[in-house]
Amino acid sequence: MSFLKEIQRRRTFGIISHPDAGKTTLTEKLLLFGGAIQEAGAVKNNKIKKGATSDFMEIERQRGISVSTSVLAFNYKDKKINILDTPGHKDFAEDTFRTLTAVDSVIVVIDVAKGVEEQTEKLVAVCRMRNIPMIVFINKLDREGKDAFDLMDEVEQKLGLTVTPLSFPIGMGYDFQGIYNLWEQNINLFSGDSRKNIEETIAFSDVQNPELEKIIGQKPADRLREELELIDEVYPKFERQDYLDGKIQPVFFGSALNNFGVRELLDCFVVIAPSPRAKDSETRLVDPKEEKMTGFVFKIHANMDPKHRDRLAFIKIVSGTFERNKPYYHVRQKKNLKFSSPNAFFAEKKEIVDISYPGDIVGLHDTGNFKIGDTLTEGEIMSFKGIPSFSPEHFRYINNADPMKAKQLDKGVDQLMDEGVAQLFTLEMNNRKVIGTVGALQYEVIQYRLEHEYGAKCTYENFPVHKACWVKPDDAKNDEFKEFKRIKQKFLAHDKYNQLVFLADSDFTIQMTQNKYPSVKLFFTSEFD
Repeated sequence: MSFLKEIQRRRTFGIISHPDAGKTTLTEKLLLFGGAIQEAGAVKNNKIKKGATSDFMEIERQRGISVSTSVLAFNYKDKKINILDTPGHKDFAEDTFRTLTAVDSVIVVIDVAKGVEEQTEKLVAVCRMRNIPMIVFINKLDREGKDAFDLMDEVEQKLGLTVTPLSFPIGMGYDFQGIYNLWEQNINLFSGDSRKNIEETIAFSDVQNPELEKIIGQKPADRLREELELIDEVYPKFERQDYLDGKIQPVFFGSALNNFGVRELLDCFVVIAPSPRAKDSETRLVDPKEEKMTGFVFKIHANMDPKHRDRLAFIKIVSGTFERNKPYYHVRQKKNLKFSSPNAFFAEKKEIVDISYPGDIVGLHDTGNFKIGDTLTEGEIMSFKGIPSFSPEHFRYINNADPMKAKQLDKGVDQLMDEGVAQLFTLEMNNRKVIGTVGALQYEVIQYRLEHEYGAKCTYENFPVHKACWVKPDDAKNDEFKEFKRIKQKFLAHDKYNQLVFLADSDFTIQMTQNKYPSVKLFFTSEFD
């Protein structure tokens, strides 16, 4: 198959939602349709020992939440589909923001009863900022929930989207009978039996057909006809180009747990979703059809396999082909590297691949060469934009609880910080280490992983800091900067890349500092450069 055909058959997307909206369950069912797994492990149901395929860290299995982004790939209808399953929990939002730099489109999952929730608003705002095409999937229709039209209004108002339904529910909750698929003009009836893998579909090119009453009853049939007329009048017609430009967002309804409405979503997705898109670097726009390979690291995961202390750097291929054993240029380190066993993924299963195309995610075994945001090329000096580190919201001193294991603790902390789980700041005054995170749950994850993966125990102490500000003086030699360093000495630290950071205890302090030292610039994000 030619290079261009390979690009055209790739679909790389992320699934985003508020926790518990059913994102991991939807991922499972997509894999089921793709034939990648035989039975779906219910994510929350402890009776099923299988566990969800995409949650492969022990702590995720215990909590029933996804905390790390996993990559799943499968083939469906001649398309190669790469799903990036992202953590929904807000404490891991940073990981999700970084993952959004590697996707070409997004599916937003919304709970029918809860509607649009806070985490969804934040993630959708990032997608809109980057103009990522979005499809909305309204989930859990077998439960009592909000009216379908009200939900679509809420999506438009709270998320600032322009929606158009491509499937529509017949009844809801207790009265839920099925879905009318506007995209293919057919009806899919719900039997309520989730053991059935794929439901029966009845083709209906004409909803006026009297057969409709026989199938779903007089009242529901009348109501469906009214609703479809209303949709026709109120919502814009679906145009693929508008969707690709981020101007319109198609909506699907279903119940992922009961495997319902998912096939409609997938069948439409493979047709309309974009193949790999061009990506901006600091020097130019890179087109996927270019012959030379470029790619960037958007995630690092240590200890994918606890038996082997391995670290994997996840690389999104932007252009060209990535070939095994071919040397590529590591822009930041200014050296060539080659990889004898690049991995492709299926959740925790990995296989070595000889060649990967734009849109694919490749896992490279890493001995410490990579950090998040690194770019690989065939010699061109460039780096891809938009993978910053954000100022954390929580800060704690980390202490070693077992003096015999100091080495293991240092190594563990070092590797977890490379993954981007949290940020490490070393105080200038006494070299004490402070861990900064976006959410408090990360401290538990760090503690758990240090003990179970590195055999090191740690304790925390509160450290009253409001924000970390990266410091960029106009002139490092001037007296104002020296004065700033002398006065603020107690609050100065270095991050992992040795950049100077000011740990401020309040917004007021930041204001005062900026007024007093105008030539010392403070930033809340660090672009990794």
